[in-house]
Order: sequence, then C-alpha cells, then structure tokens
Amino acid sequence: MNESASDGITERRPPGTGGRAPRRELPGRMLRLLSLLQARREWSGRELADRLGVTERTLRRDIHRLRELDYPVVGSTGTAGGYRLASGQALPPLLLDDDEAVAIALALSTAVPGVDEVGARALAKLTQVLPARLRPQLARLADAVAVVPHRQAAGTDPGVLATLAAACRDTEIVTFDYHGRSGPPGRRRVEPHHLVTLGGNWYLVAYDPERADWRTFRLDRVRSPASTRHRFAPRALPAPDAATYLGRSFAGASYRYTARVEVALPADTVRTRMCLSAPGQVTELAPNRCLASMSADSLDLVVQYVAMVVSLDAPTCLIAGPEVTDRLRSLATSLAATVERSTVDDRRPVEGSAVSAVADADRGRRR
Repeated sequence: MNESASDGITERRPPGTGGRAPRRELPGRMLRLLSLLQARREWSGRELADRLGVTERTLRRDIHRLRELDYPVVGSTGTAGGYRLASGQALPPLLLDDDEAVAIALALSTAVPGVDEVGARALAKLTQVLPARLRPQLARLADAVAVVPHRQAAGTDPGVLATLAAACRDTEIVTFDYHGRSGPPGRRRVEPHHLVTLGGNWYLVAYDPERADWRTFRLDRVRSPASTRHRFAPRALPAPDAATYLGRSFAGASYRYTARVEVALPADTVRTRMCLSAPGQVTELAPNRCLASMSADSLDLVVQYVAMVVSLDAPTCLIAGPEVTDRLRSLATSLAATVERSTVDDRRPVEGSAVSAVADADRGRRR
C-alpha cells in the first residue's frame, strides 16, 4: 500500500490497545519513534509497532513522515528486514534523555587532545539548550572532575574517532590507510572491536582477517577510515577486556629497548605495589616469583620501569641489553651520591636546603 496516502483524523490501534489513536498523539508518538531509532541500530517493523502501540500500517505512515522531515530512515524487506536511521547529508536533531545530556556535556568539558577545540564548540551548543534543572548537576560534576593532559599525547582527528566508534558499535568492517611506526604505509581491512585511550592517545583494537590475528592501531596514524557496510560476527577477544589486551600487546611487542626483571614476589603483589600504571606485563613464574617485562622505543621509560620494580625491595635478577644496563649503572651511582650528600647527619638537615630553612624558622619560633 502507498505509504504516502492521506491520513484520516484517527488511526486504529492494534487489537487490545484501547480503540482509536487520536491525532493529537501524533507529535509525541513521532518523537518516541525517533528516539527508538536513535537508540538501536535496527528494529523490525513489528517491534516498533508494539513499542508505539500502533499498527504496522500506522508505523509505515510515521516512517514516511520522518523521511519528509529529512530523517534518513532506511527500510529493508525479508525475514531479517526492518528500519534503521542511516547517515544523511545533514545532521538531524538528536533526542537525549537527562542522563545522556549530562554525560555528553561532561565528556565534552574534559575532551582529550585533538578533539578539545571541537568539543568546546559542541559543548557551547549543548549548554545553550540544556534544561535549567540539569545545569546544577553538570556544574557539580564539572567542578569535581579534571583531566591531566599527557605531554606526549598526539592529536586525534574527531572524524576518524567518530567513524571507528560507529563501526565498533555496528560491528561493520572498516578500511583505512595506516602509517605504522616502521615500514611503509598500507591499506588495512579489519573487524573493529573497541577503542581504548592510553597515555593521551587513542587506539583501535581490531581483528585483521588477512593476518588472522588481533592488532592494535594508533588513531593518529590512521588515514581515510571508511565503513564497508558489511557486518561481521564479533570474535572473542583473547583478554578479559580491550584495555587489558592493549597493555599486554605493548608488553609483548619488541621495541628498541627491552628489559625483564625476575622478582621474588607473587605477581599480584607486584601489580598491587606498583605505584604508577606502566605499560608493562607481569607474568607469574611460581607462587612467590614473577617476571616483570617492558619494551619501548624510549630508554627513559624502560629504565624508569625497571627502577620501579627494583624499588619493591625484593631479590631481583635483570635481563636487559647494554644500553639499559649502562643507564641503570649511571642511575645507581647518581642515587648513591645523592643519598650520601643528603644524609650527612640524620638529625640535622643539610645546610642551605629548604628543609634546613624550615627547621631554623621552627627553632626561632620556639625561642
């Protein structure tokens, strides 16, 4: 039947829903329909009609009305058919509930490098139309939340981030050009699983069918991502979650500098006592012995990681290349000299130091 047929004053509801649906309900029903289409990737016609309490014929008319308002609602037939809200030429209005609006505003106010400028513009638009009842809640959250920018963070293109996030959500295969840290750039075709941020940088965790293995891609090295519109069945990640997998992939990769430290402590104890989160891996070797490993292109990062492990005050054994061991010997000498200069007299601070000045001032007050 033609979906654009003229409407009557009333429309009949499905059996058992209470007779006729007055036309005055149409605006609210249209908003509910739009909200449902934005909440999930695809709905069957039967599901939407049941949610709205109308017939499928009425649903088709409502879908046609949305299309006339430039909402790109795509329909498909068959047993797996249904309706979904596709991307169009312009951004239509979005419907957000209270929690979604506050969450988006908070995320925009703490945007990571690369999207902070764009996020500020979007936040200004959202704040302008934010209901008055939500402003105090957002103000309290914003006052209690702060982001410390990472000095080595690379900028991220918001368009790249949005395209890959949508592909992860919709389980659609994506293609992109990738400029790795070594080797020539190449075209990749992957099944995206999750986006993870670490050290101020964004990473895509994805399965690469061509290489039959999982891979991680840093987003500032991704160019021209595009969805192929081909769906895939999600695979089980070889880790409890995407963040854990990213950390393991860093620790297991071979970079310019590598160090491994055997520690006479349980693995869980080492993980718990590490005061900072470092991209290393701790592997259990025995109930009271583990291996802490680290590999990176930064010599400073590897040396700092080894020093952190050694500071746990347990018997250790180091396995590392000459660059790492030479730097550690230099660090040990420097630390020994610093400690010797700082402990001339345990009862009296070193003359001329800030601690000495505070002690002298305190003695003066007591006199």
